[in-house]
Amino acid sequence: MKTKIYKKLMIGLCFLSTSLNAQDLLDKLNAEFPDKAVYEIATFKTTRIALGQSVETRKKGALEITLYNRYWDTPNPESQRFLADKVSTRFGLDYAITNNFTFGAGYTTFDKITDGYVKYRLLKQLKNSKKPSFSITLFQGISHRKLNDIPNSIYDPTTSSNKYSFTSQVLIAHKFNTNLSLQIAPTFIRRSSNVVNEDPNNHFAIGFGGRHKIGGHTSIVSEYYYVANPLKSIETYNVFMVGINWEVSDLMLQFHITNARNYAEDTFITQTVDNFNFKNPNFHFGVNATFILHTNKNKLK
Repeated sequence: MKTKIYKKLMIGLCFLSTSLNAQDLLDKLNAEFPDKAVYEIATFKTTRIALGQSVETRKKGALEITLYNRYWDTPNPESQRFLADKVSTRFGLDYAITNNFTFGAGYTTFDKITDGYVKYRLLKQLKNSKKPSFSITLFQGISHRKLNDIPNSIYDPTTSSNKYSFTSQVLIAHKFNTNLSLQIAPTFIRRSSNVVNEDPNNHFAIGFGGRHKIGGHTSIVSEYYYVANPLKSIETYNVFMVGINWEVSDLMLQFHITNARNYAEDTFITQTVDNFNFKNPNFHFGVNATFILHTNKNKLK
């Protein structure tokens, strides 16, 4: 009987000792690896939804090489070509200085606009948060026009300084699940001067964008911008876009239809002169190609 009691006592002591050691090890691990916030990733797969900017910034060292094309026809039947009468192309480079700070620049052939921007990721959406959580990115863009004879131009061509425009945006997005992300973008646009005095130099607009994943590497995207105080000298329309994004490794292809033919934020938001319909030449077809080059040793995920 004493032998059985002794064995049970020894087993109990061993179990208690093992439990204490395991708890001590767990406490050490918790101290070394404290709980860290987990953030949502890939709210939008690229730094642009298609027309406008998204909340995304690339990780440090990422270089984006972009080539955007947009095609449309003209009303004159004699000018009709096999594919399209007009094409607008934008060449761009974007570089991530840090995980949260990106800058970029580009040039558009159609309206001879040079544009540049900086983006800063101010806040990231928490994953599985019980409280409402959002991603917030600040955007500041600048554009300059070279042409003096831009069609429907509202700019004073007498001096170069009068051809600048500035766009400020607060990009706010929420990723609801792996398939759906929505974004809202309060926008302020400042233009240096106008040819017509009745046109406002400052514009207030708000953008709405969304992405819905429909496959492993494909998603439907859409954007709409409402301008509170549009131009008065020319008739303009709010810009709309719908398209499909296709991911191919480090290459993103975007196919979309829109009523905008410009690329700089201040132009496509406030100076879109065609309504969104299938009447010639209001229907525009766009193809965006974005290639990501990883300059850091650690490949971006």
